[in-house]
Amino acid sequence: MAQQYLVIHMTDSSGSALARDEDQRMLESWAKEGEDAGRLGPGAPVAGPEEAKSVVVRDGKVIVTDGPFPEFKEWFAGYDLLEAESIDEAAAYMAKHPTAVAGKVLILPVAKLPWESEGEAAAS
Repeated sequence: MAQQYLVIHMTDSSGSALARDEDQRMLESWAKEGEDAGRLGPGAPVAGPEEAKSVVVRDGKVIVTDGPFPEFKEWFAGYDLLEAESIDEAAAYMAKHPTAVAGKVLILPVAKLPWESEGEAAAS
């Protein structure tokens, strides 16, 4: 049975620069393969840190600040939701994405919350 995975695209200074046309070619090929296999769900790039906010609630008070902080070495650049039979299969698929070359890709299995029943999880 297929498992859902959240894929987080990260910038990484140790990655290799890609020419725009190569980046676009890789991304289009990757997306077509994912759509053809029915494994690719929602996803999107995200804006840079200059547009980000951090939100915390402390002692009942909501605090909204500009974010992230300067100590960040990597930036969350986008995300995808995909389905694969295993995390290894998800990793092999994500190795074809340009972010795997130019940055870093994190793959996290989507987990059920403790109060979700099997029936509720399957319906969502």
